[in-house]
Amino acid sequence: MQKRDGQMLVQQYGDMLYRICLCSLRSHADAEDAVQEVLLRYVTRAPEFDSEEHRKAWLIRVAVNQCRTMLRRSARSIPTDPQELHPPEQRREDGRILDALMELPEPCRMVLILHYVEGYKTREIARMIGKSESTVKMRLQKGRRLLKAAFGKE
Repeated sequence: MQKRDGQMLVQQYGDMLYRICLCSLRSHADAEDAVQEVLLRYVTRAPEFDSEEHRKAWLIRVAVNQCRTMLRRSARSIPTDPQELHPPEQRREDGRILDALMELPEPCRMVLILHYVEGYKTREIARMIGKSESTVKMRLQKGRRLLKAAFGKE
């Protein structure tokens, strides 16, 4: 991969990968490390892609797997400010939803982010995280239920 291709990849997918990793790892330093590892894997092991969407899905899958590996290696989880998940121009005064999201178990948090923030369908998420579509639907349902409970709406 040429330097220009790497810069394009970081510009196009860097923020998305960082948000996914930050939500999972809850640590800025760990999220940065995970994104670097994903990009390194892209440079050294990326397959041929049929489309740009295939490339994006591959990057997300590698990011999810990298976060899982890092979480298994370390039991520590440093809370972060949920407001920092969005670029400065997208930050909201009311971060209650992101606060509640950050408190969800990692499997629910990840599928909610992939579905609602990144816009993926359940079938696509299932492929990315290596789970069945019904598992993804159950995690989405559980995540929604937990968020409602956090806001006292159940």
